[in-house]
Amino acid sequence: MNRSRSRSRTSLLAVLGAAALVGSLAAPSAFAAPAPDALKSASTNTTSAYAGSAEEASANQEFFDAVMKSALAKQAAQPGIQVVTVRYRTTRAPSFRSQIAQSTQIWNSSVSNVKLQESSSAADFEYREGNDSRGSYASTDGRGHGYIFLDYRQNQQYNSTRVTSHETGHVLGLPDHYSGPCSELMSGGGPGTSCTNAYPNATERQRVNNLWARGIANLKDKGELTKVR
Repeated sequence: MNRSRSRSRTSLLAVLGAAALVGSLAAPSAFAAPAPDALKSASTNTTSAYAGSAEEASANQEFFDAVMKSALAKQAAQPGIQVVTVRYRTTRAPSFRSQIAQSTQIWNSSVSNVKLQESSSAADFEYREGNDSRGSYASTDGRGHGYIFLDYRQNQQYNSTRVTSHETGHVLGLPDHYSGPCSELMSGGGPGTSCTNAYPNATERQRVNNLWARGIANLKDKGELTKVR
């Protein structure tokens, strides 16, 4: 799971052109919290122990930037836009179709300014499945091509819908916060394998609504996409 990084765009053209600045895949960020040894070495500061690396935060931010850029570009010609539709593919994650459907339904019922919709083409991101020692993560090349990777083993250890819903939260702009309680979706693996909550809390819902409302407002009113993170 990735974290947030402050960035701004001065215009929609600038946003679309900024993709060229990102030349390679951003480093992924795993769902699970740091290992116990890492926690012991930082026992005087539990929050920072779960804070994760700047590299992971950068990867999450790159993913969100690419998805918003792609989704808004598709809808730039719609002057009455009220809700941004983010399209995704599931063809490369057939084993997780149920969890993906549940997680997107959770998000669609939780927020009002962005909607997740399955698509067989012209998707803004896709889900993939497989084995990876890093666990589940979100990754992008910054050019509108991003994916959520769902790791088999991790999805057996943790509640699979929570993992999927958490990773989808990165698509919508939320950073990891491993030190949070189970009631906080973006706490990810921090609360342990017994945590099964797959729903964002009120703060997380409001943050997503605010992020996408800003994108819609700037696109409608000024023809610009200015993101303040």
